[in-house]
Amino acid sequence: MEEKQTKELGKLKTKVKPEWGSQIRSYILNPYKLIKDHRTGIETTQVEKVLEGNLDLFVEGDIIDKNIEFRI
Repeated sequence: MEEKQTKELGKLKTKVKPEWGSQIRSYILNPYKLIKDHRTGIETTQVEKVLEGNLDLFVEGDIIDKNIEFRI
């Protein structure tokens, strides 16, 4: 059982891509309002909420994205 987990962990480690310096989100405030998360593809026009700290949409999207990757 432990050997199987070790193999699975090894597979996951090879899927992890270093993203140092990669852009995570774009904040467009003029002429229209849009925030896009480049990792998950999630977009929202509720800029004020995000700038006030409400990042739930992006956090939940990242968790769902990670769960999908883990199952593959």
